[in-house]
Amino acid sequence: MGAAVPGRETPIELTEDELVEAIARVLSGDEPGVLVGIGDDAAVLEPRGGDLVFTTDLLVEGIHFERGSSSARDLGAKAVTVNVSDVAAMGASPRYAIAAIGVPEDVEAAWVIELTGGMREACAEYALALVGGDTNRAELIVLSVAVVGEVAPRRAVTRSGAQPGDRIVVTGSLGAAAGGLAISKAPPEEAAAALSEPWGRELSEALARPVARVGEAEILARTGATAMMDLSDGLAIDLPRLCRSSGVGARVALGKVPVADALERGAGALGVEALPLALSGGEDYELVATMPRDAVETARAGLFEAFGTKLSDVGEIVEGSGVEAVRDDCSTSPLEPAGWDHFGRG
Repeated sequence: MGAAVPGRETPIELTEDELVEAIARVLSGDEPGVLVGIGDDAAVLEPRGGDLVFTTDLLVEGIHFERGSSSARDLGAKAVTVNVSDVAAMGASPRYAIAAIGVPEDVEAAWVIELTGGMREACAEYALALVGGDTNRAELIVLSVAVVGEVAPRRAVTRSGAQPGDRIVVTGSLGAAAGGLAISKAPPEEAAAALSEPWGRELSEALARPVARVGEAEILARTGATAMMDLSDGLAIDLPRLCRSSGVGARVALGKVPVADALERGAGALGVEALPLALSGGEDYELVATMPRDAVETARAGLFEAFGTKLSDVGEIVEGSGVEAVRDDCSTSPLEPAGWDHFGRG
């Protein structure tokens, strides 16, 4: 059994208690630090001594995903991963999660169990314990996950520590998820043609199954990151946020921005420009960080040796405000703060 066909009335055939019991079986297991897990009024956790980092994120059908183009398992994994990414961006390690799920009547219990299976996969990948949550009826599928992480006392890396002279670095590459979104919105024949190509499958996978840079963030924090955040909404909108928090400006070399290779290969077929999409597309969940110039090579070597992850030096923090884009011919212009805005008017 998979997801219900949209529009067909196939009510969940279990009571809430039965559904919770089924979810608990999927998530069952002994987790370090969990004294009381799923099945009670609340979880009971054993503190470990570090500072706690707490975040939550909301995924809403029709805004963040479409049921017909997202598998339940991928959606469950992504819901956990995007929260883990926020915790990682503070230099913290993820520890515990809770999840609340609202579903309409035309969603089968099997879909919810599959969703939970995806959550379990992500939790296993990031050594995270899912310790509780809630289920309810809703007009659309609504999925809220909260994650608690832990960082050494007073060692959290925030957005507010960037200093003039710091270099701006970015992990991995940008734009793949935005390319995957472009495929999902393309006419069926064009989408099918894209997915028949290796680059198309890479882009689609990047959108469906993002990776949280937990280990990379720990290395960046350890090697001197002064500020850091994850790129959920796009470099062109997230970097200005970091600069405003730090009270600084920035200069970004457009030629140094690490555009995803699959996006470069597929841009023509998709009818998009690779660099603008890499700057503003969002949902990459890579990290942007600032650090002293003499720390960059150490961080780059550490990331590549431990994870095979690239680290690109894309610019510099400067005094003042705003973000300036520098082209290969040395001409400059303000970097338009384009990217995903949940409350933007389109």
